[in-house]
Amino acid sequence: MLLAAVVAAMMAGTVTAAWPQQPPSPPSQSQPPPQLPGPPPAPAVPPRGNPGLVEEIGKLFKGPPALTLPSPREALDGLNAGTQDAAGRLKQMAPAAQTMVSGRTLCPAAANGAPDCKAAADQLCKGNGFREGRGVDIESAQKCSAKAYFSGRTACQTEYFVTRAVCQ
Repeated sequence: MLLAAVVAAMMAGTVTAAWPQQPPSPPSQSQPPPQLPGPPPAPAVPPRGNPGLVEEIGKLFKGPPALTLPSPREALDGLNAGTQDAAGRLKQMAPAAQTMVSGRTLCPAAANGAPDCKAAADQLCKGNGFREGRGVDIESAQKCSAKAYFSGRTACQTEYFVTRAVCQ
């Protein structure tokens, strides 16, 4: 109990002695402590507004319009000229009187043994009333006799067919 009274008395009393944080300066010197340099002074800049949406829209209405739109007549004339130019280019790219024809014509073997699908495309086009053609889709199939197929021999041959051709 005595200990609690001593602690309470110590807490209630004021302590005047304290440890100095800096060594005491000699009494003969009465100079103020040196000042630490602060941040350099900011250069004089005029205050700038914060450009927001409202200010940017206001700038649009202050000056003359930067965008000039053509009249409807000029726009249609330009569109028509572009369309005619594109049509002329298409005519140059695709020769006249070409038609796509579908069918199935066997490509005959050429002199070197390779399939001659140009002859098959011509035949497919002539059958539809055109002069000549060029094969677009070519299909291949294995042709085997039943006897060779069931015996397991590889006596099968590959046949090629033109199924679509561009005809002139």
